[in-house]
Order: sequence, then structure tokens, then C-alpha cells
Amino acid sequence: MTEKEKMLAGLPYDAWDEILLNDRMNAKVQCHQFNLADPTKLDERVGILKKLLCIKDNAHMEPNFFCDYGYNIEIGSNFYSNHNLTIVDVCKVTIGNNVLFGPHVMISTGTHPLDPIERQKTEYGASISIGNDVWVGGNVSILPGVKIGNNCVIGAGSVVNRDIPDNSVAVGNPCRVIKSV
Repeated sequence: MTEKEKMLAGLPYDAWDEILLNDRMNAKVQCHQFNLADPTKLDERVGILKKLLCIKDNAHMEPNFFCDYGYNIEIGSNFYSNHNLTIVDVCKVTIGNNVLFGPHVMISTGTHPLDPIERQKTEYGASISIGNDVWVGGNVSILPGVKIGNNCVIGAGSVVNRDIPDNSVAVGNPCRVIKSV
């Protein structure tokens, strides 16, 4: 398997592989162009993102936006992200339809081995899935392997480290369900 194939499969991989490094640099260039684009030229800004991400339909993202690869991110229809969205997309990130993100949301599929010797050589990841009709408050962190169901609200400042079932309001660190909707 190539390092890219290992990465996409969630297996330990060498992040300094030349192909992966080039892919990350391409994503950084595209993010930089988006972040510096004229905010009044909405079509141009979305056009930059569509070269990088898989956007199903209409989406609006405020700058700044950062990601590692871009090609691992799928965004459904009617998506909105407030300022400073960061997605570490070493594995697939799937975002459903009618999803809203507050400012400073961080989604990370990437993680590292606990063993310090292994950590120097490799990293790995786990996919993240966010359902339809979800509102993620500001300063939320969504960690590797998490699935957030449909019709959920994630309260501001939460650290989501486990799955959240459909129709839930969840808050806190660690994030936990406090009621159903």
C-alpha cells in the first residue's frame, strides 16, 4: 500500500511522504487564495473551494478556512460556516445537508500513537460524519471517529469525543447528550 492508501484507510502512515506533502501544500495554497479573496465576490470564493472540496450544492464559508488535503471533505447542500473553520482531513469528513457551524470549529480526523517512539514516525486517523440539519456552536472540537446524527445541536465550547445520536442536544467537555429534540 502507498502511504496515501494507508492514510485513507485509517492505518499508520508516514505524513512526510512526498505525495502527501505535495497534496498538503496544494491544499494550503487553495486555502490561502480563499482566505485572501475579496469577500464581496462570493462566486469566486466558492469557486476556489470547489476546486479543493466536494461541495454538493450551495455553501457559504467565511474566511479563514484551513484543511490538510481537501479531497477528503464532502459537504452537503445549504452549508454555512462562520469564521475560522479548521478541518484536519487525513480521513473522510462527511457533512450533511443544512448544517451550520459557529466560529472557530475544529474537526480533526487525525491522531497520533501514544507510544513516543511510534509517534515520531507515524500518525493515523478515523473518519468523521455529521448528519443533516445539525448546528455546531462556536469553539467546538470534533475528534477522530465521531458520528453526529441528524437534527443535532452541539453546544458552544464542546469537545465531541463520542458519537451523538439523532435528535440530540449535546454539550460539554466531554460532550454528552442533555436532551432530545
